Amino acid sequence: MTGFDQLLSSGMDLMTVKKVYGEPYQSNGVVFVPAASIRGGMGGGEGERSETTPAGQGGGMGISARPIGAYRIHGNDVDWVPAVDVTRVIVTGQIVAIVFLWMLRSILKARSRA
Repeated sequence: MTGFDQLLSSGMDLMTVKKVYGEPYQSNGVVFVPAASIRGGMGGGEGERSETTPAGQGGGMGISARPIGAYRIHGNDVDWVPAVDVTRVIVTGQIVAIVFLWMLRSILKARSRA
């Protein structure tokens, strides 16, 4: 098996449904099934031997995962409990506040000129 084949095989192992849904766990009669968002990418290359260049191979991959929530199962009821990314909420709020302040500044400047 070549290096590229090994890279492809390990990449496929990372992108399975078992990585998206975690192992269920139980607490106080309620079963939770955690879920994650997984993104990944792969790239590869090959070369040909000639008089001026040697043969070559190359490859790389990247993957990121973040929790998105969990299914909560209590008896016959199943509901979705989203994970809240507090950092994303705070950063988004800061960006909205900065844009608002820039707009307010532009409006006040325009009124003062008039």
